[in-house]
Amino acid sequence: MTLFTGDAAPGFPYWWEGAEWPALDRGLSSALMGGLDLLIIGAGYTGLSAAIAAHDAGAKVSVVDAGQPGHGASTRNGGMVGAHPRLGWDKLASLYGDEVADAVFVEAKPSLDFVKDLIAREGMDCDFQETGRIQLAWTRSHFEGQERLADKVVERSGLPCEVVQKADLGREIGTEAYHGGLLFPTHAALHPRKYHDGLLAAVLKRDVPVIGDCRAGYPEVDGGGYVVDTPKGRIRAGKVLLATNGYTPPGFGKLSRQVFPLPSFLIATEPVSANLLGQLAPGKRMMVETRARHSYFRLSPDGTRVLYGGRAAMVDIDLTRAARRLRETMLEVWPALEGVKLSHVWTGNTGYSFTHMPNVGSDGGLHWAMGFSGSGTVMAPYLGAKAAWQALGDPRGETAYSRTTLRSSWLHPGGRPWFLQAANLWYKAVVDRAQNWQARR
Repeated sequence: MTLFTGDAAPGFPYWWEGAEWPALDRGLSSALMGGLDLLIIGAGYTGLSAAIAAHDAGAKVSVVDAGQPGHGASTRNGGMVGAHPRLGWDKLASLYGDEVADAVFVEAKPSLDFVKDLIAREGMDCDFQETGRIQLAWTRSHFEGQERLADKVVERSGLPCEVVQKADLGREIGTEAYHGGLLFPTHAALHPRKYHDGLLAAVLKRDVPVIGDCRAGYPEVDGGGYVVDTPKGRIRAGKVLLATNGYTPPGFGKLSRQVFPLPSFLIATEPVSANLLGQLAPGKRMMVETRARHSYFRLSPDGTRVLYGGRAAMVDIDLTRAARRLRETMLEVWPALEGVKLSHVWTGNTGYSFTHMPNVGSDGGLHWAMGFSGSGTVMAPYLGAKAAWQALGDPRGETAYSRTTLRSSWLHPGGRPWFLQAANLWYKAVVDRAQNWQARR
């Protein structure tokens, strides 16, 4: 069977269909003149939300991006809107103590509410739907862990959460692959590129300069503020906020060692009959797995095709090869898609931390919100705003994510994360095989 329909070249995201990318030198002369209260480096979800928060708090702010704003993870992800912490309460408590673990769980609902309110307040047309999201247990032990986690989520976060037994999974997904699931009914779905479009429009509406193709050097202390060199000139600002996450360049101090780019790959199928999709995903939820392949999948916003993402590899590989791997994984879940071709395959970087947790931090007048580890659709805008408020001394910047930490590892001294080559082999040869064996027990 021919793998692709030929509708799009490999590397072109499904979300980019119909996109219009504005030329962004708007406000360049104003930014170069200096006098900024806050310069934001990175114009994805984090940086644009930070710009809105800073402007609305009365600051003079500008945003620069190394390329076309939105060409990174903000328009390449799965568009899943969820806010429960990536780590369970017990793991968080072991890392940071009970008090911080509780505080992180408590912040789940405010972060989700923040994004829902932002979308509504700014009138973003981003195909937002409160679909709910289900985490699917690949093994019995994973499901037992979900049963333990459910009580913690409800008790500490205030978000509704429902354990779905294997016998009841048929109402959510048409497969025998899983041992149960954990349903978060208030989680949601959106179109990630339209979401970024909405954030960018909200920033430009406020006459905040957003400058594309403007790679920033590492901020240097200059008098009572900072100076940042760019190909378009030198920019001075009282404070700087780094919002680069999975696209943080080498040489950005300790952050280059503490946050590393981890590729995620996605495929889109050609249009599939409504009858078949109704059998495959009757719940029309956002869906994620517990196995280490980190698979996440959903129906497209128009309900015509399957979008499937995950770990085709932990390093950059040929996209046709990645597509074949993701398709094989998808067919393990839904064999009925055997004869369906793919219309798109693409990739983007998640910004991963060694603790699997994001952090909002500062060093003098240098601030950051990074390390979202795959949870950026909600946490990036939410923590971007928190970081901006912290930079301005606004009490709204208080967050438990300033009590998490970004840690360095001898595995990653900076530059390219070569250790992922070994990790890629380990997961493929050992972890995946072990989990597949456990799933059959």
